[in-house]
Amino acid sequence: MSHESRLQRSLRELISQRRTAALATSARQEGDAPLVSMVPFAWCAEYGCVVVHVSALAAHTRAMEQHPAVSLLFCAPEMAGEGVHALERVSLQGVASTPPTGSVLCQAARAAYVRRFPEAEFMTGLPDFRFVCITPSLARHVAGFGSARDVDAGDFTAALNFTPG
Repeated sequence: MSHESRLQRSLRELISQRRTAALATSARQEGDAPLVSMVPFAWCAEYGCVVVHVSALAAHTRAMEQHPAVSLLFCAPEMAGEGVHALERVSLQGVASTPPTGSVLCQAARAAYVRRFPEAEFMTGLPDFRFVCITPSLARHVAGFGSARDVDAGDFTAALNFTPG
């Protein structure tokens, strides 16, 4: 039986309870500003990647194609009347890739996304949309005030794939 630490559980619960993340992409061309977008996401445990479903027409999609190094920010919700400086959050650095349509990875990404967002299933057939898989490389987990740590890709993946039992 595996043991899940308090910080692993905190990280897993934060990400599993959030349905959207802030996606940061690099500038498309010299002089362009970086882009930040709010994206729905799913976790694909089979391939250890975050899955987003994006339009080919979106600026962040074109930016990811040109510069695949991206970041995601997952943040606990603000609570009325409470301070925001100690909100739990995870910033994830990763590499974005678009699996070929019909590939095993694309099918797994679609399955993970539709499992999380069944109402979006119709969108997965639209010709201008595609799945992007973001493979984690490093995360920074702030569990609260004075509680911050780096999380390597293996530990991040293990935390998200942990099944309490």
